[in-house]
Amino acid sequence: MTYPRGHQAHHVATAAHAGHAHHAPAGGGAGASWRMAAQATLHCLTGCAIGEVLGMVIGTALGWHAGPTVVLSIALAFVFGYALTMRPLLAAGLGLRAALSVALAADTVSIAVMEVLDNTIMVVVPGAMDAGLSSVLFWAALAFSLAVAFVLTVPVNRWLISRGKGHAVVHQYHH
Repeated sequence: MTYPRGHQAHHVATAAHAGHAHHAPAGGGAGASWRMAAQATLHCLTGCAIGEVLGMVIGTALGWHAGPTVVLSIALAFVFGYALTMRPLLAAGLGLRAALSVALAADTVSIAVMEVLDNTIMVVVPGAMDAGLSSVLFWAALAFSLAVAFVLTVPVNRWLISRGKGHAVVHQYHH
């Protein structure tokens, strides 16, 4: 069945963000709550964490130095972050190019901020990048780095959403 563009976008957005309690007003505005920003950040953190952990585990298991491990972690964080945004959009019928465009607009700044923060922490914690996968230091530093990235990225996402950017791009399909 073919729907008018606005009708299809509503169905796509509904499927893409089922369960989200708060939504940005169309075009942004003062409706960007801390809760909304935290939800957007948690969404981004999920993809980042999957990619970050996978990259750190692969790099550490292969005995790579910090540089290649960080590059792999960052690449995988972006891949998984974008994939988590695109999955429900694609499932709801949005085309691949349009879903990728929405994901890029919604998540790029948030993922980039998180990646700078968590990888910097992993590199500066003495011994964290050289610790093995069985080391408490490795896992504690990684968990700490992701927690710090979350806390410091929430205000960034709130600012983006209040201006109709970031996750507000995804939420605009509700209107």
